[in-house]
Amino acid sequence: MAISLNAPLRREYEQLFETCRIRPTKLPHVEQTINRLVDQRPRYEEVVNRQGVPWVFVALVHNMEASGNFSCHLHNGDPLTARTVQVPAGRPKHGSPPYSWEESAADAMALKRLGASTDWSLAGMLYQLERYNGWGYRMYHPHVLSPYLWSFSEHYISGRYVADGRWSDTAVSQQCGAAVVLRRMAEHGLVEFADQPRVSPATDSASAEPTSTEPLVPRHSMRRASRQAEAERAEQLQRWLNTFPGIFLKVDGAPGDRTSDAYRRVTGHYLPGDPRQQESRA
Repeated sequence: MAISLNAPLRREYEQLFETCRIRPTKLPHVEQTINRLVDQRPRYEEVVNRQGVPWVFVALVHNMEASGNFSCHLHNGDPLTARTVQVPAGRPKHGSPPYSWEESAADAMALKRLGASTDWSLAGMLYQLERYNGWGYRMYHPHVLSPYLWSFSEHYISGRYVADGRWSDTAVSQQCGAAVVLRRMAEHGLVEFADQPRVSPATDSASAEPTSTEPLVPRHSMRRASRQAEAERAEQLQRWLNTFPGIFLKVDGAPGDRTSDAYRRVTGHYLPGDPRQQESRA
């Protein structure tokens, strides 16, 4: 059964990404993963040059399939010293082992027919990540969002395949989901999407349409307020800013520099109390 990226599925991906909150206990692991992937960005960009696939997609698949090990096939984590044995078996078909990681990665992308012409919008990238792993969760266990994407977030609690064709409702994935890493990378400003250009200060803000009324604006602060009402006001602002294209904030109630930067992109002004507001007036 083929799953197509229709309008309802596109919106589902977008809403899940917008509301993705990383479990606090898992955040250090997510940060370590991001640091490792960014350090290896030049190698991932080799696949960009060969196939036109965004480096971040290659990095996320490599992390999921081979734990970032460059001695393994990108297809499924089998060793590069031979053709793949697990599904998909016998790859690459051409050439002789041992293969370079770059050769194998280019073959994996070609096998999936991924390239520069692929839909690399936010929803498109999440669709291709889920497609890479397979549609088993969506087709046979729709009550569980695929941990391949959402593990370590509040979207996922339990349920996974423990072996090919063997399902457990109680088993919990111990691997960080690709969409969760992607969300945190977006919060750090490390990735952009074809359909999510960043809003420029003042000039683009007039054409940007929020999805809700602008909340009351908290003062700039690098820490979460001790008063619950103030912290909730900051969270409300962060959620509102997240409705604009290209803005991805962690909703943590601390209206610091990244929140202030995002507010400036939308309104043309930093948050009240941000020292940079005075500098911009000087």
